[in-house]
Amino acid sequence: MSIRFEQVSKSFGSKRVLDGVSFEVERGEILFILGRSGMGKSVTLKQMIGLLKPDSGHIYVDHQDVTQLDENQLARVRQKCGMVFQHPALLDSLTVYENIAFGLKTVQFIRSAGGALPEEEIKRRVIEKLALVHLGPEILDRLPSELSYGMQKRVSLARTLAPNPSYLLFDEPTTGLDPITTNAVNDLIHDLSRKLQVTSLVVSHDMACALKIADRILVLDHGKILAHTSNELLKLSQEPLIQDFLSETLALLPPEERFDSLAGVRQ
Repeated sequence: MSIRFEQVSKSFGSKRVLDGVSFEVERGEILFILGRSGMGKSVTLKQMIGLLKPDSGHIYVDHQDVTQLDENQLARVRQKCGMVFQHPALLDSLTVYENIAFGLKTVQFIRSAGGALPEEEIKRRVIEKLALVHLGPEILDRLPSELSYGMQKRVSLARTLAPNPSYLLFDEPTTGLDPITTNAVNDLIHDLSRKLQVTSLVVSHDMACALKIADRILVLDHGKILAHTSNELLKLSQEPLIQDFLSETLALLPPEERFDSLAGVRQ
């Protein structure tokens, strides 16, 4: 297993957002983490890379318990993990090239790479990662403010890919996007995960997208796991929250697509 949570609990004040949560993520899998707002989805990702520490339990990344690591040791785990946040979070004063190259010039990356990369290699990687998100070198000298929001999201993803992470963590990656761009980003998540053979965890509210591209879906509610299963088996769940998610997704589909896309869901 590449990622394993064992009896993980986390509270903020009197609110317990995770209550003895245990699950595993297979290497190369695309796992969607669904649930209502405030149910611990983003907290789960942040604990995996040590941005938050659980109150109890253990989290393993490549058989290494991240809950027992200090900051220097966590930095090496974070090198394996590329985090894509809700918003692009590009540095406004830097060009597209400088934003994507930023992670390749950090002290930690230089140490793990055995020394600084030549500028030619950095440029090659930047252009390569841009191509993976379907953008070209003509935007390298532009500032983030000169790009559409959807393009900024793609540049942010290219920046995440630049250090060649083994894990991609997406925290609500389609927030604020129109339906066409949302579909394009979702397709990118699937294609990149398969092409680069990485393990992807996607926090989302988008059941339709999860049913389209996820290998498995994990549903959180009130600190507990309601389901952790394949897309097809999830459609058979009798949990009211899951049925609500599925019914809402069904209502958004054109009539001719409803049966094929969500076969097995009560209508």
